[in-house]
Amino acid sequence: MPKVILVTGATSGIGYQTTQLLAEQGHIVYGAGRRVEKLAALEKVGVHPLKLDLTDEESCRQAVATVLADQGRIDVLINNAGYGSYGAVEDVDLEEAKRQFDVNLFGLAQLIKLVLPTMRQQQSGRIINVSSMAGRMASYFGAWYHATKFALEGFSDSLRMELKLFGIDVVLVEPGLIKTDWGLIAADHLASSAAGGPYEVAARQTANGMKKQYQGQLLSQPILIAKTLVKIVNQKKSRARYLIGFVAKPLVFLRAILPARWFDALMRRVVKG
Repeated sequence: MPKVILVTGATSGIGYQTTQLLAEQGHIVYGAGRRVEKLAALEKVGVHPLKLDLTDEESCRQAVATVLADQGRIDVLINNAGYGSYGAVEDVDLEEAKRQFDVNLFGLAQLIKLVLPTMRQQQSGRIINVSSMAGRMASYFGAWYHATKFALEGFSDSLRMELKLFGIDVVLVEPGLIKTDWGLIAADHLASSAAGGPYEVAARQTANGMKKQYQGQLLSQPILIAKTLVKIVNQKKSRARYLIGFVAKPLVFLRAILPARWFDALMRRVVKG
């Protein structure tokens, strides 16, 4: 039986490929993003483009209302939208830090609050939150990004316990390094935020190292995460967490067994190249 699915961050990368795969399987899929024109090509496989700005509460309300008006239910919410903005805490404006929380946590939470009444009435539903290995460990100059992902991990674990009573499942997906523009954008922001300041040299070295990593050939392709998300949608019973992708398991394992300062030194060295 096809499921009604809402996917955020569907205009590129993991979200785009997930939306396409789910629609090709016959599910009723709403692909949401700020630039719906990027979803036009997916309409031929049945995807319903949906305009959504996670930082705008009314936009969230309208998006969920549209799905419910069309279908009368929502079976799966895939919270894939998010972004990373790197920079030294001293350099990053607090408005930028708050924006990361608005997109990566509070906007996600708003969507969840909007779909829960329907899922509770159905006594079924699955909420899949795309976090990151960044929610289990930290990297150099990534304080605010990691703060959002650590928060998402705790939020999701608590939410899973709350919703079990109503037959609603909550799943965390924690990708490692994925071949998208995410790392290049984060690196550019890191370099620009530190220009002319006390962190400039270290930030520039780190930004160059990040760009080399994300332009390399070893990173996992977005399709790996997309296929995992599709598998979770179709499973009758899923795990609570899926840690997948390049270096995700090794780095999280090292974070667990190494003294904190040893791991700090490792991360500084790795990211600088």
